[in-house]
Amino acid sequence: MKKFRLSPPVAALILAVILFLLSGLLPNGYGNDIDVAMAQATNIVRLAVFLGIIAAGQTLVIISGYEGIDLSSGSVVTLTAILTYVIVNGNNDKVLLALLVSLVVGGIIGLFNGAGISFLKISPFVMTLGMAGVVTGAILVLNHGNVSGKIAPIMTKVIARPLIGKIPGAIILWVIFGILMWLLLERTSFGKYLFAIGVNRVTAKLSGVNVVGMNLAAYSLAGALAGFGGFLLVGNTGVVFINLGQPYLFPSIAAVAVGGTLLSGGKGSYWGSMAGAIVLTLITSLLTTMQMPDSVRRMVLGGTLLILISIYGRQRSLRQ
Repeated sequence: MKKFRLSPPVAALILAVILFLLSGLLPNGYGNDIDVAMAQATNIVRLAVFLGIIAAGQTLVIISGYEGIDLSSGSVVTLTAILTYVIVNGNNDKVLLALLVSLVVGGIIGLFNGAGISFLKISPFVMTLGMAGVVTGAILVLNHGNVSGKIAPIMTKVIARPLIGKIPGAIILWVIFGILMWLLLERTSFGKYLFAIGVNRVTAKLSGVNVVGMNLAAYSLAGALAGFGGFLLVGNTGVVFINLGQPYLFPSIAAVAVGGTLLSGGKGSYWGSMAGAIVLTLITSLLTTMQMPDSVRRMVLGGTLLILISIYGRQRSLRQ
């Protein structure tokens, strides 16, 4: 008899539902008011969008294996948010230019990460951590801690406000983005080769896969997605500051793990990362409602990550 096994994305979604139901029991929760509950659920998913977009890049590099991780994503988010803020400066006609610049700048930073890992044989952890320092330093040098600009009205309209009924534009964009990520990973040669190098790079190379090219592409795309996340985030907040992207760094990695992507590479999905982003956003919202300090929030998020990894059996699945 085949043993039943709950897939990680489904498990994460079930956990999200349980957490949301529990939040209604709190003194400041939604209680039995259905309208308030729906509004709160919509807001939580909207907040999860930005974490989910940034986690998309982490999903790619983690699936690629070789201890793949991108610790520069938080700094890239901040840099591209600042660039968007300055370039747009309140003008609707400059939004597409800002989006293009964010994608290109993020992609170039990711390319440098991939090149250092592939050609200089620097570990992903060290390379991306060093790049994070370089990008943060560049932000300070270029802007001297002062940023002048303004987001365009169309950005607020499309990202933060409802587009269809009461559904914010950010959620609609995330659904479309999720479908595109699924197509990329499951229906293209890029996705097939990405999983292949994650399973075994030597075997993939012997099978004709350009391992170096795939590694460069994975990190470049991860950087571009972090840039896209920065573009969307500033469109939602309307303001920028020097550490805007840093709070998303650890959660973006945690969302991938919570969603069931194998940390050693070769197995995972973006649907799982989306579910993980919702779970982590719900936990943060729950702790905020309970007025827990930031230190407690961090401990709970870390503990949740460890527990879920244990449940999924990730540690037993790590390959030597």
